[in-house]
Amino acid sequence: MTELAEGQRVVVTGLGAITPLGLDVDSFFQGLLDGKNGISRVEAFDTEKFTCKIGGEIKDFVATDHMDPKEVRRNDRFVHFSFAAGKQAFADSGLDMDKEDPDRVGIFIGSGIGGMDTIEKNCRKLFDGGPRKVSPFMIPALISNMASGYMAIELGAMGPNFSIVSACATGAHAIGESLKTLRLGEADVMIAGGSEAAITALSYGGFCSMKAMSTNNDDFENASRPFDAERDGFVMGEGAGVIVLETLEHAKKRGARIYCELVGYGASCDANHITAPHPEGKGLIGAMKRALNSGQLSIDDIDYINAHGTSTPYNDKFETKAVRTLFGSHADKIMMSSTKSMTGHLLGAAGGVESVACVKMLQAESIAPTMNYCNPDPECDMDYVPNEAREAKIEVAMSNSLGFGGQNASLIFKLY
Repeated sequence: MTELAEGQRVVVTGLGAITPLGLDVDSFFQGLLDGKNGISRVEAFDTEKFTCKIGGEIKDFVATDHMDPKEVRRNDRFVHFSFAAGKQAFADSGLDMDKEDPDRVGIFIGSGIGGMDTIEKNCRKLFDGGPRKVSPFMIPALISNMASGYMAIELGAMGPNFSIVSACATGAHAIGESLKTLRLGEADVMIAGGSEAAITALSYGGFCSMKAMSTNNDDFENASRPFDAERDGFVMGEGAGVIVLETLEHAKKRGARIYCELVGYGASCDANHITAPHPEGKGLIGAMKRALNSGQLSIDDIDYINAHGTSTPYNDKFETKAVRTLFGSHADKIMMSSTKSMTGHLLGAAGGVESVACVKMLQAESIAPTMNYCNPDPECDMDYVPNEAREAKIEVAMSNSLGFGGQNASLIFKLY
């Protein structure tokens, strides 16, 4: 394969995160290294009748610190999160829109579910008071593309702009499609990631009925336990993760600080089951292969994998099987951890937040652990970096995301 030109090489220049571990990138990443627990009793609604009563809830976020109060009222919580994380990432990048061609700056920020809180509130208004009580802002507030649209309005960014919806693979797909957009020469800068705010009664009702969520309510600090033999379901989190991507040529021309390169992206579908991952991991294997090919890398190049690692019985087992099948004996040399053990599962925001984590791990030469890993499962036999952060120099990190519908996405970040 020929080496990519500078205009096709893509680098990360900005990071933003709103998470259960902290409301900025530094506090989020330090929380990961410290093994901090972001799971607690849910306070957003009365959980008495729900089988799951816990979540990675963000309780100290003040939307008006980031947005005009009028715009806060007109937008859903997932947009509040995406806008705050997007502003962080843009400021971190040092970009100045007055010096950019607005047609060359694009935004792909997705949400797996969108404005669930807006839907619930307006359903109550409809049932209690009739259609005249429904807000005229309901529709624009609930649709997922408002995460990208509102950010574009704020910045004046007129390049490619839409929202990808692929359940829990949303954030990773948004970042991967941004890589392709930049390589195709359709933009110089892309702001990409995911946002989610689905800790609501209706959302919990649905997931609880599926028996997908942990019911370890009395021991909530240890409830999210990816790869552990006693895992009993995922714990929902909320927040947003956004990164700024640029062509290397553009970043060098403006003297940007470069975190790392985004070198690989692969997407696939299991074509197997609407909610369960493929038992042989075939879809994920395909996504990881495509990411390696996209980055002109071999399996021996991967040092670390940020696993999807949801803490559900099937996901963790089949994800491990997929990695072992593709990487063979090299799998024994790979560190693989799940940061969801601390944040919970941020659904459509997971790929964005976990990309931020991967970039920071490359920089810090420290690997975030898989917390609450106490009882080894014979079918989950990787080096999961159990319970303590590990100092380790890594040059290439992969991040995997899987979503309902059999959606798979794999990203590869590399030291610049």
